[in-house]
Amino acid sequence: MHRFRLESVALTHYLVKLLLTALLVVLASEVARRTPLFGALLASVPLISVLALTWLYVDTGDAERVASFSTEIFWMVLPSLAFFPLLSFLLRHRCSYYLSLAIALGAMFALYALAIWVRQRLGLRL
Repeated sequence: MHRFRLESVALTHYLVKLLLTALLVVLASEVARRTPLFGALLASVPLISVLALTWLYVDTGDAERVASFSTEIFWMVLPSLAFFPLLSFLLRHRCSYYLSLAIALGAMFALYALAIWVRQRLGLRL
C-alpha cells in the first residue's frame, strides 16, 4: 500500500508539471494571437528554463546541479538566438512557413553543434 501511495504522489507531481508547462505554452500562443507584442513578451521570458530549473530543484533539492544547469542553459541560449531573426527574415522574403522553420531550426542546431565543439576545444566543462 505504501508503494502505491508513493507512485501515486509521483504521478500526480509529474502530471502537475506537465499541465502547468503546457498551460504556459498555450497561454503564450493565445496571447500572441490577440497581441503579438505581449505574446512575444510572455514567450521571451525563459519559462521553459525557469520551469525546468524549478522542477529540477524540487525533484533533487540540489542547488549545485541547478546552478550547473543554469550555466548550461546560458551557453545554449546564445546559439538559439539566431533562430528568431533568421525565421523572420525568411518569412518576410516570402519563404513558406514550414521551409523557413526548417531552415531556422537547422541553422540553430548547427550553431548548437558549433557551440558545443568550441566549448570542448576550449576545454570548458559541459
